[in-house]
Amino acid sequence: MKPTTFLLFGFLLLAFKVSAQSYSGKLIDAKTKNPIPYATIQYNINEGVVTNEEGNFSFSLASNSKLDSIYISSMGYEKTGFSFSQFNDSIIALKPKAINLSGVYVFDKNLEVDEIIEKTIENLEKNHSPTTTKKRFFLRQSDHTVMQKVTVDFEKSTIAEINKAFIDSAISTFPRKYAYYTETLGDYYQKKDDDFSAKLEVVKAAELYDKSQEISFESFGERMEEILEKRLKKDSYLKIKSGWFGTKVQVDSIFEASDTTNTEERVTDTYLLDNRKQNLKNLHERLFSKDYALDVLQKHKRYDFEIVGFTDIEDLGVYVIDFKSKGKGEFNGTLYINVDDFGVVRIDYENIKSVKKFKLLGFSFNQHTYNGSMVYTKTPSGTYTLKFARHNNGSKFGVDRPLKIVEKNKFVKGRRKQNELKLNLDIIQTQYSTNELVVFAVENSNLELYNGVIEDKNIEAVYLPAYDPNFWSGYNIIEPNQAIKEFTIEDAE
Repeated sequence: MKPTTFLLFGFLLLAFKVSAQSYSGKLIDAKTKNPIPYATIQYNINEGVVTNEEGNFSFSLASNSKLDSIYISSMGYEKTGFSFSQFNDSIIALKPKAINLSGVYVFDKNLEVDEIIEKTIENLEKNHSPTTTKKRFFLRQSDHTVMQKVTVDFEKSTIAEINKAFIDSAISTFPRKYAYYTETLGDYYQKKDDDFSAKLEVVKAAELYDKSQEISFESFGERMEEILEKRLKKDSYLKIKSGWFGTKVQVDSIFEASDTTNTEERVTDTYLLDNRKQNLKNLHERLFSKDYALDVLQKHKRYDFEIVGFTDIEDLGVYVIDFKSKGKGEFNGTLYINVDDFGVVRIDYENIKSVKKFKLLGFSFNQHTYNGSMVYTKTPSGTYTLKFARHNNGSKFGVDRPLKIVEKNKFVKGRRKQNELKLNLDIIQTQYSTNELVVFAVENSNLELYNGVIEDKNIEAVYLPAYDPNFWSGYNIIEPNQAIKEFTIEDAE
């Protein structure tokens, strides 16, 4: 993007933010009074927001907007529409609508479920291949890590400073629970090719976590570095061995790497840009690539399919098809397939067994949770693109192995062995992560505009030590859940 264009774009964003009118509310089931998650709040063609898991939503419009109506829809409920003049911050109740069963919908040709799945697969490339588009999106990532077990048995150390008391003290300072939230608003540019090529412009991003926990790790690392630099000879090498496995590391290469991190010549940190792009790419490819675990269409012979009814999603008539594993499949769930062009409109999925699992030589890994929902909408060009996604992932990692580190030096007279450290590790860690994505607007683009996008490799997220309700004021986002709203750090400055 040219500098002048960037300044103009920034000015327009600022003007919108200042003059925007905010709306918020909560959707509930009129009968049960339960919140309705992931419902669509539409206020323009290809523009809208999605309620969070608690049924809450919020959005902003420019004060001079000419829009006069809002439409609320959710699968299984009556579509509701009313004017903006009737809208206020309130609880909105939707009436349940039963899914119509076979026989109510009449089609030119009755198809068996296997034929529908075959036609869906045949039309995947036509319906769901990426087109050159620009998407305004909001992405929230929530990560929770729990150290269930951290046991380090001290056996031997020839370095006086690294003793049992030092190891025990370090372990006691490590956080047992760690929560990390990131939120990103931006424009996601996709190019028409088979590799899901994309570029990203970040408008605004935030990080919410306890920085003191990060400092605990950094302090331990700095203390270890001081000790090693004092006690180890730079022309030595370290032989690191765990059971049958071993490797060699030159001591001087460790210190050189440490020194370069404090110079102006260090490599630019592109974590935010790379991380968000990878997450967006994963969500867009998850249903259609063989590289991902969700294999319902890629390996459809592993599943039994059954038509359980018909409904409409955003005025599209869809088949409602349940799928269940025959044994080799890893998921159960429901597909919603357009009756006209066999495009996938929605999929809900949940794993019924571990997606990945191994245990070997003291290492163990179990990816035990893999579930979510993805909703697709038609672009102006007629193809389908991801409109909303929520994906949950949970895993457990363990290490139960000995660790031996020996310093050796062939330039010293006598024994090559200089120092030695022996430990036994028994660590179990669980991690849960959730990615929530909503696409507010989709525009057709072209290759010239795509190539003209220049990504800001140095973009950084704003650090928030506690939830700030004003941070996203004037912008459209997914309403945060209660856990995020209540996140705070004691004595945060």
